Amino acid sequence: MMRGMTKLAGMLAVAAVLVAGVANAETKSKLDEVLERGKLVVGTGSTNAPWHFIDQNGKLSGFDIDVAKIIAKALFDDPEKVEFINQSGDSRIPNLTTNKVDITCQFMTVTGGRAQQVEFSIPYYREGVGLLLKAGGKYKSYAELKAAGSKVVVSVLQNVYAEDMVHQALPEAKVDQYDSVDLIYQALNSGRADAAATDQSALRWYMQQNPKLYADAGYGWNPQTYSCAVKRGDQVWLNFVNTALHEAMTGVEFGAYSASFEKWFGVKLDSPQIGFPVEYK
Repeated sequence: MMRGMTKLAGMLAVAAVLVAGVANAETKSKLDEVLERGKLVVGTGSTNAPWHFIDQNGKLSGFDIDVAKIIAKALFDDPEKVEFINQSGDSRIPNLTTNKVDITCQFMTVTGGRAQQVEFSIPYYREGVGLLLKAGGKYKSYAELKAAGSKVVVSVLQNVYAEDMVHQALPEAKVDQYDSVDLIYQALNSGRADAAATDQSALRWYMQQNPKLYADAGYGWNPQTYSCAVKRGDQVWLNFVNTALHEAMTGVEFGAYSASFEKWFGVKLDSPQIGFPVEYK
């Protein structure tokens, strides 16, 4: 009897160890996995300046790349401990759900539908549509464009919402749609269009690259939130990513974030106010 009880106690002890091991495996965070691996694996693109593109030196560059390096710096105190996986736009969610990448930083617009499939970090950029003008052109501002009514021609990338989108800002303008981004700028450069409707980030990038050729009409609309995304169900990992991004925009890594913002968008950010936390104002 005693031998049987001892054997049973031993089996229960082994079972308890196995259950604990399974529980620990199930509760292990992506954060622990990344730290043990020694590098961060990031899904991103390579064809959309100023977000992610191959620069003239053959190096992957852009604002998304810098954001990922900020997260790597928070992990390892080394922004270069990161591996980038080049992925298409339609791979951003599948690569997270199959654990091919730890995080996606690829100018990903936050939507309710996507938020059911992945978890989004706090925003690191707010996108919108702007109107790019030729410097020294016929129209100097949004007010002049709007006052000109139907005389204004706006070039825009072709899609089913393009005309309605432009008319939100310029209700009477003529809308010319083109099947590539390059063509909308060519239309502006050649004078076939008075303004090009494009992402504010692209507008700032083109002005940064060609400060004497282009001007901003000074009006933005159609806001969209850009965030990094992680696999569902790991609050520890999401909390860490949020902390890294938050401190990049408001705290100890603001220098790196603001330098990148100015480099890619030509905008110098105001330093976070010292004293009462801005988050509660």
